[in-house]
Amino acid sequence: MKFRCEREILANALAIAGRGATSSTGTSPVLSGVRLDVAEGELTITGTDLELTIKASVPVGMDAAGSTVVPARLTADIVKSLPAGSVDVTATADQVSISAQRSQFSVRPMAVADFPSIGSPSSEPFTLAASTMAESLRQVVRAASTDEARQQLTGVLIVSEDDAVRMVATDSYRLAVRDIEGGALLQTGQQVLVPARALNEVQRLVGSETDLKVYLGEHDAVFEIGDVQLTTRLIAADYPNYRNLLPSSYPNVATVGREALLDALRRVRLLAQGGATPVRLQLEADHIVLSAITTDVGEASEQVDASYEGEPMTVAFNPDYLAAGADAIEGDEIRLAVVDPMKPAVLRGVGHDEYLYLLMPVRVP
Repeated sequence: MKFRCEREILANALAIAGRGATSSTGTSPVLSGVRLDVAEGELTITGTDLELTIKASVPVGMDAAGSTVVPARLTADIVKSLPAGSVDVTATADQVSISAQRSQFSVRPMAVADFPSIGSPSSEPFTLAASTMAESLRQVVRAASTDEARQQLTGVLIVSEDDAVRMVATDSYRLAVRDIEGGALLQTGQQVLVPARALNEVQRLVGSETDLKVYLGEHDAVFEIGDVQLTTRLIAADYPNYRNLLPSSYPNVATVGREALLDALRRVRLLAQGGATPVRLQLEADHIVLSAITTDVGEASEQVDASYEGEPMTVAFNPDYLAAGADAIEGDEIRLAVVDPMKPAVLRGVGHDEYLYLLMPVRVP
């Protein structure tokens, strides 16, 4: 195998595919590598840990077709360090040579035969607007759990909902729900549970692309973004009934500027000691007072202009979760709806009812 490629293009492709490779060298060391396949003037780089697979394809100047497997992290670092310009790569059974100008590296390849075979999508694709998908993922994925002991909560539920596609994520402390109108991603009544880790990668890959193709199979999902293909296994678990968390009505509603709330929260949470101390929101007719009190450290408070309809009350939240919800909201104003200090509250953007962020309160004295 022998080819040449511009350093920036090759480095970017290696970095993208390398995120699919595992950092562990346990039972299958080859999974810490990426596979390079050169044929018909195109290089395809594949990284996989068997749960997540990322393929990146780029055009190259090909002198000889072939395949090899190289260490993912090391090879990416080597190419990134090379001087700008063309990079030459030559692979034999014993070594892979990487050179540019006066720089010369060689690495020991891994066995191509040990690298797992990656199949092609088995279903027909659906095409979605990449920008809509990216914004939806930005809003929803943040609420998924990272606790592998609760595997079903580490995924994002994608379900058919009337004429829309609904995305749901929760870690049991908060819940994010986003509807995408006119989506044809799923058949009526169909639902899949996609690992949040994979969707985080999809969000990173969208960039300036216009369209995103999605293939949903029985056991896996494939996302095509430009010249990159990401495949992930679906989570085979029952998702909790999130609808039970949504109160039927909210008698108390505050409307506040999004940036004003985020700025005040950023300052007040300095006294919240890394999220360990809750932030209190005192809801009054024409303002909200945010405060945090940490024993033996100090306290902070700030008043923010707001309109409020309902009974005056004080509710408290984890400051990190509250900030994440406010940051996810679209629009200039946030509507905070509460029932009472012990029941979940809901954040929405004014004029943006397609997204909601539900937050469990924290009990305070």
